Amino acid sequence: MAEIEQNVPLSPEVESAFREAYEIGRAVTRTGRVADYIPELAKADRRNFGVALLDGQGHSLSLGDADTRFSIQSVSKVIILALSLKIKGHRETFSNVMMEPSGDAFDSILKLDTRSNRPFNPLINAGAIQLVSTMEEELGFEEIADFARALCMDPDICLDEAVYRSEFESGNRNRAIAYLLKSKGVLQGDPERTADLYFKLCSLSVTAKSLAALGLVLSNGGLNPFTGEQLIAREHVRTIKSLMFTCGLYDYSGKFGVKVGVPAKSGVGGGLVCAPRGAMGIGLYGPALDEYGNSVAAVRAMEHLSNRLGLHTFDI
Repeated sequence: MAEIEQNVPLSPEVESAFREAYEIGRAVTRTGRVADYIPELAKADRRNFGVALLDGQGHSLSLGDADTRFSIQSVSKVIILALSLKIKGHRETFSNVMMEPSGDAFDSILKLDTRSNRPFNPLINAGAIQLVSTMEEELGFEEIADFARALCMDPDICLDEAVYRSEFESGNRNRAIAYLLKSKGVLQGDPERTADLYFKLCSLSVTAKSLAALGLVLSNGGLNPFTGEQLIAREHVRTIKSLMFTCGLYDYSGKFGVKVGVPAKSGVGGGLVCAPRGAMGIGLYGPALDEYGNSVAAVRAMEHLSNRLGLHTFDI
């Protein structure tokens, strides 16, 4: 990130809104709980909170713990989907994954076992695991990590070994999803290799600034405005952002769509990436989670920013 930050001052209104949002988010961290079903995540300090902004003109702002490294967790699903669309195309990507909100928890297998052989969307565990299975024989972890580094404009993204070991040791539910998909003839490749690569991708180490850069690329039609590189085809960005809007916060996605109204994706590591209109990315980090697995501070801060700055997609 350091090489593209230009320290261009923000307008007073925008800077004020972000500082207010930061204080509002920081005040509610005590109401959430850190994830503990992955033991390594339970070590996070729930008081941590950071907010970062980056836009296409080089305006940037970071507040609080915006440089703190944490595991990307389910935000990686955006990267997995983007890479699948890039190398497989739309038709093949969605041949075994649907585009519908599930209305269930991110790791639920209920509807996968009772209503459909195909995962409901790529932004739940089953959907991401399915997409990983289609790529794991062609691409290794480092190749996918390089794509993540490019999208996040962060060359320091790496595997958090401690989180990966914790994921590997405690990830039997995700292994069960892989085997269930295999039993239905949907998952391609070996379930154990697929699950292992999925664990590694969830264990990538990022910051709020990394996620702000990812949000900027998405809001800018897949184009890195600083290098001119088209990282994601524009038509694929539309698909990704549509799914982020409808499915990005699991079974809180509907309320988030009404209250905040921007394409976003959360992760149980505390990350939230947002891609509002106008070539601007917002990244947030707060490991204290609500009952749905979303950062309580990040969600509350985004509610304020949306209302204060008119970020809602459907604002007139």
